[in-house]
Amino acid sequence: MAMRKVVSIVGAGNVGEHVASLIATKGFADIRLFDIPRKDGDKVFEPVKGKALDMKQMVAAMDVDTKIDGFTVTPEGEGYEPMVDSDIVVITAGFPRRPGMSREDLLEANIRILSTIIARVRQYAPNSILIIVTNPVDIMTYAAFKLSGFPASRVIGMAGVLDSARFKTFIAEELRVSPKDIHAYVIGGHGDEMVPLISISNVGGIPLKDLIPKDKLSELIERTRFGGGEIVNLMGTSAYYAPAAAVVDMVEALVTNSRRILPCSVYLDGEAGEYYGVKGFCVGVPVKLGANGVEEIIKVPMLEEERQMWNRSVESVKRSIEIAEVMLGEKSTSK
Repeated sequence: MAMRKVVSIVGAGNVGEHVASLIATKGFADIRLFDIPRKDGDKVFEPVKGKALDMKQMVAAMDVDTKIDGFTVTPEGEGYEPMVDSDIVVITAGFPRRPGMSREDLLEANIRILSTIIARVRQYAPNSILIIVTNPVDIMTYAAFKLSGFPASRVIGMAGVLDSARFKTFIAEELRVSPKDIHAYVIGGHGDEMVPLISISNVGGIPLKDLIPKDKLSELIERTRFGGGEIVNLMGTSAYYAPAAAVVDMVEALVTNSRRILPCSVYLDGEAGEYYGVKGFCVGVPVKLGANGVEEIIKVPMLEEERQMWNRSVESVKRSIEIAEVMLGEKSTSK
């Protein structure tokens, strides 16, 4: 019998724990969860072990066979040995953006965390596929690609699946149809400049632009772009159910080798880079995901106005990449 795939998840906060519980209930892989301890006065808690134990009992109650283990690690990178031979490593660890924090501050803090984790991935799971969830995701995916030295096909950022799910949700509500029958792609940077591709989006094969008036469509696009912010304003924290489901969609495509076409943040260069006007950084495009990671980058047709939106989105990612380049340069000189 073939060995079950092992998915390691670094960061057992809201997104990480929901990724773990969704995979656990679907039962298609074994899970290893990693996170740092929490101190409360003199007491040291190990929430990652508690969450893993709770999930073990959950799957036992559901009659699902999934192995789940939790491991406490240090911020300095000790305790990652159980990651050994993982097939997929999902990285959700990092700081969320706090009030008064610039994107550059967030970037610097999260690149520091990422470089520690990637060093351990290289040590214990050098053949794994990386899925990056930490924000700002396009930049962190690029940093992971640079720090890991992995081929581009094995470093994938989660963004477009989530953005597309948000877009589908709003279209489904507007038209009162099942989201299952909606095909809607959102590409570009994961931020305010993301690009919903109206020209190829459809509901049951009928073009979206024939079903929703232009002004209403603009409202839905705007709501999609600020979908994360809407949830932060309501909850006081960023979303985690939908982001976790989006990650699991990607993980399942890799584990089952289903060759699904999903929008992901990937490193673009060469012929695909030329088509998209991107030379040597990560941004969201539709890709074919299979057992080996990114098996193909899909060159999606764009209307002139979509191409202009795309170029704007690419420019904003490029500016952040240039800031990250400086930080990564300092990382490699300070090793």
